[in-house]
Amino acid sequence: MTRLLRDTMEDWADEARVPPGLADRALRRRAWKPYGAAVLVAAMIAAVAVFVTGQRQPDPVIRPADGVTLPARPSPAPTDVRTDTEHSPPAKLIAAGRMAVSAYYRTRREPIEGGLTRVRYSWSLYDPRTDSYEQTPYAWLDVAPGLQVAAVVEGDLLGKRVGVLDMNTRQVLRWYDLEHSVGSVAWSPDGTRIVATAYSSYPNIMQGEGDQMGPVMTASPRTGYYVIDTRTGEAAYHELAPLGDSRPGDEAGKPSNTNGRQDLGWSMDGALLWGPTTGLNRPFYTLDGRPADAPAGQRYHRYGSSLSAISPNGRLALGDDGLPTKITEVATGRVAGRQRVLQLHAWADDENVIALGCAGKCENEFNSGLVLVSVDGSKMTQLAADRDSNGEGAWHWVLTLR
Repeated sequence: MTRLLRDTMEDWADEARVPPGLADRALRRRAWKPYGAAVLVAAMIAAVAVFVTGQRQPDPVIRPADGVTLPARPSPAPTDVRTDTEHSPPAKLIAAGRMAVSAYYRTRREPIEGGLTRVRYSWSLYDPRTDSYEQTPYAWLDVAPGLQVAAVVEGDLLGKRVGVLDMNTRQVLRWYDLEHSVGSVAWSPDGTRIVATAYSSYPNIMQGEGDQMGPVMTASPRTGYYVIDTRTGEAAYHELAPLGDSRPGDEAGKPSNTNGRQDLGWSMDGALLWGPTTGLNRPFYTLDGRPADAPAGQRYHRYGSSLSAISPNGRLALGDDGLPTKITEVATGRVAGRQRVLQLHAWADDENVIALGCAGKCENEFNSGLVLVSVDGSKMTQLAADRDSNGEGAWHWVLTLR
């Protein structure tokens, strides 16, 4: 407050200056008006003082800035390997190289009217104070690069308030009150903006039983999204219709999505937004919702992910799911290595990848856990305990740049 007041008063003082050369002009006239010049200088200086004083009355009303000051990201970021293979879900931080498990969620199914099932999310967030994970009351959350702040949706299933939570103090730095209910949040790559996807009703509704359970085959309730700029405090809403299923006669490669939840994400440069699809040809949009071409040179890995398939040095690319997986050279397409894992998730560094490994001899693909594997597949470190990923209450990790 003191600094803001000082800067404000200095700005006012700058607006009221003694005209340049006033004293010199007055002194040059001393020969023919010795007293008048001095009186003139004194009078004008007094007038300037009165003007400045008048401009400073009444006391200025100091209003808080609309933006929020975010904690600084660690520099340099840590790159050590942290494991917790004794607890599932994890009790201690899991990290490798430039990536960390910043949060995780668990789901549970509950019956609702009409013979339908609702899938509910429960979120746990990394706590730097205890180096562990703490369950939260929020409907959804996402962690900004640097693991210093999280965006949270207040509410049970959907919410009309989005907060910026300081992960070190567990205090909300700023709440944003919204007109439309939102069901998810995602940070921009530079950690300054949040996209919050809006829904008219809760999107995670299922039909059927057991192995036959699947999403309700109706249009997604997505209505649009907010772009929240933490630097200015602006929360701008834009309408955006959901994707539907492809129909016979549709143009080849048209993006489609039969899921109710269609959360938006950021392009790697933060210039565009993208929407998830049931295929690989995700659609891109400008920040105000206009269709846009996919950004050149940005290769994403896996459905629903904003993580790059390209290694930090730009040489290698992650391959598709499978056992084994493969990593190829960007320039030649030559296979640089194969890995005995189910999925490749994110680059820890130029030589190692965070992946989904399978327990034992991979008899059950759902019995799996996070591992760190080298490009050539010769080295593997277990990061997290294996768990039944298809079981009730299984935990699902969120990977974030450290």
